[in-house]
Amino acid sequence: MDAVDATVEKLRAQCLSRGALGIQGLARFFRRLDRDRSRSLDSRELQRGLAELGLVLDTAEAEGVCRRWDRDGSGTLDLEEFLRALRPPMSQAREAVIAAAFAKLDRSGDGVVTVDDLRGVYSGHTHPKVQSGEWTEEEVLRRFLDNFESSEKDGQVTLAEFQDYYSGVSASMDTDEEFVAMMTSAWQL
Repeated sequence: MDAVDATVEKLRAQCLSRGALGIQGLARFFRRLDRDRSRSLDSRELQRGLAELGLVLDTAEAEGVCRRWDRDGSGTLDLEEFLRALRPPMSQAREAVIAAAFAKLDRSGDGVVTVDDLRGVYSGHTHPKVQSGEWTEEEVLRRFLDNFESSEKDGQVTLAEFQDYYSGVSASMDTDEEFVAMMTSAWQL
């Protein structure tokens, strides 16, 4: 394991110590730091941003991380690739059940889950806020989708976003059997 891999392991452990949404929370925070919407940060922005969250990297570690995920030679790290690398590795069984749940939601089969896909799988008509007239069923479905989106809220959830969401959940479950049972029950697979 080289120094950058060790740094990523250190960051992953710090994120996961924050609970199931640690990496997803880090993703939201990074996107706020990314003021120019370039989806990248330089080493100083990375170091400063992580320090605000109590995740400490020294200058050499921050520069190494940026170099590893610098896709275009600009000296900045690509946020999506970096966040994907932070995601804890999952077993094949966990990846397969996540893919099966995503496939169930993706009724159109186009690799993206939208509100239209959800209409055939998830009903919001019994949601208390729909019953009270506060929300429409469309709003319930959209808010449900928002839970899985890690990028800008565009009404489309990709498999990568779905996996990112469940990687945090996965990290909090000790065994594959427990995770697979939870997913199977939750998504009626």
